Amino acid sequence: MILDNGAEVIIGFEVHVELKTATKLFCPCPTAFGAAPNTSICPVCLGHPGVLPALNQGAVHLAVRAALALGCRINLLSRFDRKNYFYADLPKGYQISQFDHPLAERGAVALPGTSRQVRIRRIHIEEEAGKLNHEGENLWTAQSSLVDFNRAGIPLIEIVSEPDMRSPEDGRLYLHSLIRTLAYLDVSDLRMEEGSLRCDANISLKPADFEGDLEDIPRVELKNLNSIRSVVRGLEYEIERQAALLDAGRPVMRETRGFDDASGTTLSQRSKEAANDYRYFPEPDLPPLMLEAAWVDGVRDALPMLPDAWAARMAEYGVRAQDAEVLVSDPALVRFTDAVHAQGAPFPEAVSWILGDVARLQNAHHLPYGEGPLTAPRLARLLALVQDGRLSGRMAKEVLEAMYDNDQDPDVIVETRGLRQVSDVQALTAIVERVIAENAKVAEDFRTGKEKALAYLVGQVMKATRGQAEPAVANRLLRERLTGGGSQ
Repeated sequence: MILDNGAEVIIGFEVHVELKTATKLFCPCPTAFGAAPNTSICPVCLGHPGVLPALNQGAVHLAVRAALALGCRINLLSRFDRKNYFYADLPKGYQISQFDHPLAERGAVALPGTSRQVRIRRIHIEEEAGKLNHEGENLWTAQSSLVDFNRAGIPLIEIVSEPDMRSPEDGRLYLHSLIRTLAYLDVSDLRMEEGSLRCDANISLKPADFEGDLEDIPRVELKNLNSIRSVVRGLEYEIERQAALLDAGRPVMRETRGFDDASGTTLSQRSKEAANDYRYFPEPDLPPLMLEAAWVDGVRDALPMLPDAWAARMAEYGVRAQDAEVLVSDPALVRFTDAVHAQGAPFPEAVSWILGDVARLQNAHHLPYGEGPLTAPRLARLLALVQDGRLSGRMAKEVLEAMYDNDQDPDVIVETRGLRQVSDVQALTAIVERVIAENAKVAEDFRTGKEKALAYLVGQVMKATRGQAEPAVANRLLRERLTGGGSQ
C-alpha cells in the first residue's frame, strides 16, 4: 500500500494465543474462564518467595502442534527467560518467556485469495499476565483499576510475524487464515472477546526516499485490539495519523498506543520499549526444554487435515469454490460434511443440503454440527432416498424437519407419514387424465402454445397426489397426453 506522499505501509503482528490446557503453565491452578476474581491462584502463579515452577507438558504439545501446522522449524533445544518489567497485572515483576532460543522459527501463513504469504519469524511459549478491570468507560478515563490474577500463568504462544503486510486488508486476511488454521488444531478456544486470542499490531510508514533497515523506522505498537474489525480500524486510523505527521514534517514517535473502539482512534500509552529494556536473562528455575526428534515427528504425523487441503479435496469432488470456502471456515462443519460423505452421500449434494436447510435447522435449535437428532448416517440416508427417487425434494425437507422434532430415522418418518414419491406410470396416468379433463380450458391454452399452462397442470397433479407424484414423470405424462404423443 503506497500512500499519496509515496510512503509505504509496513505492518507486522504479534498474536498471543492462550493454549487450551486444564491447568496453568507452571502450576496446577485451573484455567477455566469465568471464575470469581482471584480464586484460580496459588503461591506459584503469584510469584511468592521460594516457589518453583514446573512446566506443563500438555502446553508444550499444543505449542509444537501449532508451530508445525504453520510450517515452522521446531528447535529441539529451547530455553526460558525472565522478561523483567513492572506492571500491576504482573505479580512476579517478571514474565517467564523465551527470548534467545524460541520453540520454533521460520513458518508462513498464506493470504487467502492471493499468491502471497506472511512469514512467521518465531513462535515462543510464555505465561500470561493478569487482567486489569478498569473502573470507567475506558483505560484513559478510568479513575481506578482492579487486578484479577486468575489469568496470570495461563500458557500461551506468541506468534511473531515478519513485517510483510502492506495494508489493513492484508492484516485482516492474515488473521483470518491464522485463526482458521488454529481452529482445526483445537489448541485454543480463540475467543478474542475473552482475551484468549489477542493481536498487537506494529505499524510504520517507510518514506519513499528511505533506503535503510526497516528496524530503523520508528514504529508504533497498537494494543487493545479485541476483534479483527478493531485491528483493521486501528490500522486505518494509525496510517492516517502517521501520514499527517510526515506531511507536516513532524517525526513519528516510537511508542505504544491503545485503540479506543468507541471513537475509532488511537491514544498514546507509553514510549515503546526495546528488548534490552526488559533485561532478559535465563530463567534459573527451569532447565532447557529438550525435545526428541521422533516425538516431534509423531506430533507432525498426528496433525489433522488443514483448511487448504480440505478445500483442494472438495474441489476434486466438484464442490463450488465459494461453498468450499464457507465449509472450511468451520472445522466442525467440515468434519460433519465428511462424515456424511463417508456414509455414501456425494460431496456436492451433501454440501448443498448442509449449507442450506441443515444449517438453518441446526441454528434454529442451537446445535453444533454432529450433535442432536441429525446424525451423519441419518442425513446420508435421507439423501439416498432422494437419489433413489423415493422422495422428492419437498418431501425430503418435510422429513428433515420431522427428524429434528421426533428424533427418528428418515425411513421411519417416511413410513409413518406415507411420504413415498409416486413414480409409477400406470398409477399416475389416470390422475393426469382426470386433471386434463377437469381443466380443459388450461389444457387448450397449452395446446395453443402457452407453455406456462403446463406448470399449472403439473401443480394440479401434485395437489391430487398430496405432493407425492414425481414431478418429472407428471410433466412427461401431461405433455404426452396434451400433444398426442403417448399411448391412449
